[in-house]
Amino acid sequence: PFHVAKSVIQELETLAAVCWDSLISSTAEVRQADEPRNGKVLRQFVRHESESTMPLVLERSLNRIQLLGRVGQDPVMRQVEGKNPVTIFSLATNEMWRSGDSEVFQGGDITQKTTWHRISVFRPGLRDVAYQYVKKGARVYVEGKIDYGEYVDKSNVRRQATTIIADNIIFLSDVKEKE
Repeated sequence: PFHVAKSVIQELETLAAVCWDSLISSTAEVRQADEPRNGKVLRQFVRHESESTMPLVLERSLNRIQLLGRVGQDPVMRQVEGKNPVTIFSLATNEMWRSGDSEVFQGGDITQKTTWHRISVFRPGLRDVAYQYVKKGARVYVEGKIDYGEYVDKSNVRRQATTIIADNIIFLSDVKEKE
């Protein structure tokens, strides 16, 4: 395992050097960030192109979301013109906080806010499992990314939609028991 990891690091360093040479020859301005790894320095090269006269810069970014909550409705499967099937369900998360200055819990001191999230599952295996096993009231953990989009509704009005594109779902419990 160690020799495999070492060879992978060596390959990455070689690739980084090739990329560096390529970038230097084709780009006027290159930003470079050094990052130590296993006693060696791996270079990350960054280029970005905007509408202005700025040069192209490739940079890392992160769009990850983790949600833990209860399913609000049984999932539905949708697809447009037989393409891109998607399983969709809603997920409720709760935020709770103590109101007032009291250090000791007393009735009425806790305030709760529920937020509803639209979960879309496109990955074929996960999409089918979610459609079959996700049920209203079940407690699930969802990992994915947040997506902001637009659509035109039936009244021909432009609307904005926020969706969580799930790439992992962990089932934590069955449907909540009624007491």
